[in-house]
Amino acid sequence: MITLLDYGAGNVRSVINAIEKLGETILFVKTADDILAADKLVFPGVGSFGSMMQILAQKNYIAPLKEYLLSDRPFLGICLGLQALFENSEEAPNVKGLGIISGTVKRFKIDLAVPHIGWNGLKIKQPASVFNGLNGKEKFYFVHSYYVVPKSPDTVLSTTTYGIDFVSSVKKGNIIATQFHPEKSGQAGLLILDNFLRSSSEPKIPISITGPTKLTKRIIACLDVRSNDQGDLVVTKGDQYDVRESGVVRNLGKPVELAQRYYEDGADEITFLNITGFRDFPLEDMPMIQVLKQTSKNVFVPLTIGGGIRDYTDKNGRHYTALEVAAEYFRSGADKISIGSDAVFIVEEYLKTQKKTGQSSIEQISNVYGNQAVVISIDPKRVYVSSPESTNHFVIKTSQKGPEGERYCWYQCTVKGGREGRDLDAVTLAKVCEILGAGEILLNCIDRDGTNSGFDIELISAVKNAVTIPVIASSGAGCEAHFLEVFTKTRAESALAAGIFHRKEVPVYKVKDYLKDSLPIRLVSGK
Repeated sequence: MITLLDYGAGNVRSVINAIEKLGETILFVKTADDILAADKLVFPGVGSFGSMMQILAQKNYIAPLKEYLLSDRPFLGICLGLQALFENSEEAPNVKGLGIISGTVKRFKIDLAVPHIGWNGLKIKQPASVFNGLNGKEKFYFVHSYYVVPKSPDTVLSTTTYGIDFVSSVKKGNIIATQFHPEKSGQAGLLILDNFLRSSSEPKIPISITGPTKLTKRIIACLDVRSNDQGDLVVTKGDQYDVRESGVVRNLGKPVELAQRYYEDGADEITFLNITGFRDFPLEDMPMIQVLKQTSKNVFVPLTIGGGIRDYTDKNGRHYTALEVAAEYFRSGADKISIGSDAVFIVEEYLKTQKKTGQSSIEQISNVYGNQAVVISIDPKRVYVSSPESTNHFVIKTSQKGPEGERYCWYQCTVKGGREGRDLDAVTLAKVCEILGAGEILLNCIDRDGTNSGFDIELISAVKNAVTIPVIASSGAGCEAHFLEVFTKTRAESALAAGIFHRKEVPVYKVKDYLKDSLPIRLVSGK
């Protein structure tokens, strides 16, 4: 029996599914006595440090949690469950941590994108049974803006390189805690969880890499999900966002089955974009909730859900806030949520006052769950102009001339599935969303969608150069070489594709095999 401390924020379903897949049953903490009675305690902290400690205090969990930890019984902390062990955090300077390990939590101050999102390696510093069976070459999934700084090196279990060498796991007696997410790290992560659950083997130290670890380039499989004319949920794909062919919605497969295939093929993340509103449904009955729940049972890489993350009222008159919608998606298995059209409207309002309100969905969700949980999906299209002076938008000089020989263009944001253009450019949208608390940009391009002609390098470079958060390149991938081009010609951290994966024209593992000699890539055994 494993006791899980779920304090109510973020995606713990994947931890639950991973532990159950490994054959264990879970007891959920409901009272302080449940913590003290635990044989093994797992604490998957998600969100922001201040919010986490506030909720723990409200539930009267802090004193029993400290008592449990000081008794040196088996404990596994994940992400914020690691950071909670320390005395304080720069994320919430006036909030005390548990203070079990002397030290603090600091924000990355580096010349790389923050948050640190993606798959990275470990430099293991001391033996620990949780690492038994690893060969030292594995990659694990990280998503964080802050890292722990212990006062004593004796507690450091591993380090990882991201601009600096930071502590990625700690050990103090029977206390183990990781900054990475084992439940989102594929088979290697499941092995670590299994080792913790069993904890009977003699600790061995795997062959460790000697140089710095490297953050891999992520390959993301995207599934556009909507109901077809018969009311069934299907994965579809559009050409310039038109998903119909001969009047019928393209049906490229079932979402849960395709997600499983991409996981097995080595996709580093899977993104579901809900392109049907489903706004009349009571939230608990939304079809995408079930898709997430089913997918997360067997897919142990990060899941992002986009579409419908906004305030709405269902057919029964029940009003939901965007924060409530996001919370239900997180509880159902999502690690990140993607905000599209609503982000455009939020930025338009911000630009009128140049002030944060604290009330937008971007601000509310990032405040509770952390900025790493909020992705902004931008759907722009080119607008050609004769000169930079002819518009007040961010303009680039383009190598692709316009219909009348124009050498300049700007990228107009759209809403409603690309059907309506707005007086806002993609660069401004990305910059403001970062200010409001977004942690990642999913950058689509209507002009390239479904063309198989390659990513829009000029667009990606313009947006990437304007923000300090990670950027996902999307739209236009037609072959393996397009992925190499976008990673070598821009600083995008990841690249997303849909149609070529759905139609099996270029499987995920073939993209990785093509890239592996040129870029750091997470490879999956057997592929």
